[in-house]
Amino acid sequence: MQHVLQTGLSAGMSAVSGFHSNKPPKVDPSFDGLKAVLPESFVPTAETKVTLRGKNGNVEAPYMSIGAWSWGDEATWHWSPEELPHVKEGWEVFRKAGINWIDNAQAYGSGESERICKQLFQGLNREEFVIQTKWYVVPDNTTNLFHPSRAPAKMLKDSLERMGLDYVDIYLVHGHIHAGSIAQTAKGLAECVDSGMTKTVGVANYSEKDMIEMADELKKYGIPLATNQCEFSILRRHPEVHGLLQACKDRGIVFQSYSSLAQGRLTGKYNSHNEPPKTYRFSSYPMKDIEPTLAVLDEIAKKRSKSIAAVALNYNISKGVVPVVGMRSAAQARQNAQAFGWRLTREEIKQIDEVSFEGKSTVLWQQG
Repeated sequence: MQHVLQTGLSAGMSAVSGFHSNKPPKVDPSFDGLKAVLPESFVPTAETKVTLRGKNGNVEAPYMSIGAWSWGDEATWHWSPEELPHVKEGWEVFRKAGINWIDNAQAYGSGESERICKQLFQGLNREEFVIQTKWYVVPDNTTNLFHPSRAPAKMLKDSLERMGLDYVDIYLVHGHIHAGSIAQTAKGLAECVDSGMTKTVGVANYSEKDMIEMADELKKYGIPLATNQCEFSILRRHPEVHGLLQACKDRGIVFQSYSSLAQGRLTGKYNSHNEPPKTYRFSSYPMKDIEPTLAVLDEIAKKRSKSIAAVALNYNISKGVVPVVGMRSAAQARQNAQAFGWRLTREEIKQIDEVSFEGKSTVLWQQG
């Protein structure tokens, strides 16, 4: 699975790889980015909760989730088993700070990331953590290809076995490239809810149109669409500029951002003399094009005594976006947790908006 995902991203599933141009498109200066900003009175802490709506009850989760894509994933993240103790340390740092929500997927490490979660959950009561995973939608197996309405439940059962759990809190469709229709997929998700294998359901990489269609189909089973997860960061404001973010807010759908730090590009770790690995394919613009953006973030970070990553994450939060952020060490966990307890001013957000990118979409994966 992990190799299929990386191969697909390199071929054009990522909107800046394969046949797509990696020239960063700027946001139209006439676009008002302050419209999406939450009231300044909203200053989230690690204890602030976001509500994901479910049929038989809601899920209350922190305003940030821990991205587990790198755990066990060699194809994209060059994982080494020696990293596991550092991940465990980072998990403890996050948990003690009140951030206990992990974002996973069946494709991550071809299931190894879910197995690592089983180790992280040992000794914890089920109520002490929130876990979401995603259905591997690629039609490269007989289940997905010939049994589209049964596939979500069958593959979720396998995920639960890998994690040693009876249920997940949120189950997402990883992207709209599944063999079956949205109606068939909704039927499969409803089976997952009604069987007790998940509390809530959502989608990832869905366009506004397809997201609304999925919500309408799920409604037939009395199930709300809880979330849509798409790439969103200072380097990809496409969901905001094209109305998807507002559509989520209007419908009570939690909008989550993956690649919230552009796979490390918005942390200060990389520069034009030290480019990220080529397998990091989201918002993979040359660092020389990103350096003016980083200069603004660095100026704000120094003024605020925060990390550059914390400023970039606070930007997402300030716009009503719940960030997913990767973690491979305790140091990264501490750096990311600095995003809480304060807010960027409207003037600082405007400064960042002026050096941000719109980004692009692709029908192959990043439709939202």
